Amino acid sequence: MARMQARGIADAQASVPPGASPAATATADGSGSSGVVAEACRYVGGNPTGRGRLWCARFMNMVLERSGHRGTGSDMAHSFAGYGQRVSGPQVGAIAVMGRGRGGGHVGVVSGIDAQGNPIVVSGNNGNRVREAPISRGRVYAYVMPN
Repeated sequence: MARMQARGIADAQASVPPGASPAATATADGSGSSGVVAEACRYVGGNPTGRGRLWCARFMNMVLERSGHRGTGSDMAHSFAGYGQRVSGPQVGAIAVMGRGRGGGHVGVVSGIDAQGNPIVVSGNNGNRVREAPISRGRVYAYVMPN
């Protein structure tokens, strides 16, 4: 369902042509920030890390490396807050760094924007699998574009 939202609701704020899938905007060689989205979307529904818990940052690093970027090398979600180039709001291909109750964090890649302006994020360890779902924009404290 969230995948359909990303396709149908992505708008100019997300820099994706209306009606186009954000993942479809990747370059032919998979490079660029949209290549990160396409790579992350390949794993929706699964757990490619083999870890049972605390694997969102591991997943993000894996996706970055497989799409030609260097990751943070850390299993801590907050390590991405100082990674790449900071951007002021959600953009397709940006990494969203989020707070999670009791001091934890979460990280994923923006694949679209919903009608309320919330980022649609592909992230690992969301219900113990990779999911694409809207996240409250108030939960995100940093957006960064990959190096």
